[in-house]
Amino acid sequence: YGSAMRRKLGGRVQKLAIDAGFSCPNRDGKVGYGGCTFCLGEAFSPSYCRETSSITEQIERALRFHSARNRRADSYIAYFQSNSNTYADTPHLEALYNEALSHPAVSGIIVGTRPDCITSETLQLLEDISKTKYVAVEYGIESVYNATLDHVNRGHSFEQAVDAVAKTKARSIDVGAHFIIGLPNESARDIINGVRHINALGIDFVKF
Repeated sequence: YGSAMRRKLGGRVQKLAIDAGFSCPNRDGKVGYGGCTFCLGEAFSPSYCRETSSITEQIERALRFHSARNRRADSYIAYFQSNSNTYADTPHLEALYNEALSHPAVSGIIVGTRPDCITSETLQLLEDISKTKYVAVEYGIESVYNATLDHVNRGHSFEQAVDAVAKTKARSIDVGAHFIIGLPNESARDIINGVRHINALGIDFVKF
């Protein structure tokens, strides 16, 4: 992934995680309550990432965080990571994304979200941004099996994920997907068979 990003953006790239204060439809009642059984945002959010701070402040803290650890980069990507980062109206999304992109160190954005939190308006916004800046969308899909998704209280189907990925790829936007290996009741054979479905999605990168 690092090598691919260097080729794409012309140098070493560092992601800067951002908590933009989004919620999730699987927490606020639109889809469900309590979230997915495996979800705990505090487990993966860096110490500099706090929703009580502005995006600009988080970027500045992130730059200091990586600089103190001698992590040098030629460009930085603002990574909207926590919760569902397309779960808002388009003007609000545009303001948040543009605040990140207005920072002189930032050359693009990666937006983490759910397959059921994408609209044609949001995709149009991301497509417009991608004409001048790097843009990628990371979908939390987690499993290709609907029985597993139901078991972990995911709140969407694999078919919804397939549709979201296809609509995003149609806009020439890079698409990534997250999957969890070893969720309950999935056998080793299920996992291997699942990889065939993942490959068929046509995604640009995958996180297991």
